Amino acid sequence: MSRFPAIALALLYAALGACTQTSRAPMTVEAVPRPQVYTLDSGDRLRIIVFGQDSLSNIYTVDASGKIAMPLVGAIPARGLTTQQLAKAIERKLAAGYVREPSVSVDVEAYRPFFILGEVRNPGQYPFVAGMTVQTAAAIAGGFTPRAVESEALVTRQAPGKAVTGPLPATYPIKPGDTIVIKERWF
Repeated sequence: MSRFPAIALALLYAALGACTQTSRAPMTVEAVPRPQVYTLDSGDRLRIIVFGQDSLSNIYTVDASGKIAMPLVGAIPARGLTTQQLAKAIERKLAAGYVREPSVSVDVEAYRPFFILGEVRNPGQYPFVAGMTVQTAAAIAGGFTPRAVESEALVTRQAPGKAVTGPLPATYPIKPGDTIVIKERWF
C-alpha cells in the first residue's frame, strides 16, 4: 500500500513540472528593427558625383562623428540620412555660393562592416555584403566551431537612440553595423 502514494506523488510532480514556464520571454525577431530604407552611418564609403564638377566628385567615408568632409563646403552630417537625403544636403550647401544649380548623386560603394564574436573560427570585423544572413556571416568568419549553437545567434542592432539585442534564427538577414554573437552549446 505504501508504493501507491509514492507513485501517485511522483506522477503529480511530473505533471506539474511539465506545466512550468520561464519567467523571461525571449525577444522576438520582430523586436529587432529592420529599417526599410538604408540609412548612412560611420564606416560607410560613398561615391559622390557632382555633375560637371570633377574636382568635387570622389569617394568619401562617413567618419566616426557621422560626417563627410568635402572640398569647398567642409563637414556635412550624413549619419541617419538616406543617400537621397545626403545628395539634397550637399546640393543645398553647394548652391549657397559655390556651384550654380548643382546636381549630386550619392551611392554606397562599401557598407560599414559587421562584427561577429563567439563560437566562430575567426571572430572579428568583416565587410558587409548585401543579402547576408547569420549563417553566411559565420561562413565568412571561418565557420562555426564544434561547440557553436548553429541554429540561432544574438544580434545587436542600432535602433534610433539605443542598441537592441535579441536572439535571431541563423537564416535571418543581417544589416551593416550589426554585432553577431554565436553562442556556445552546452551539450
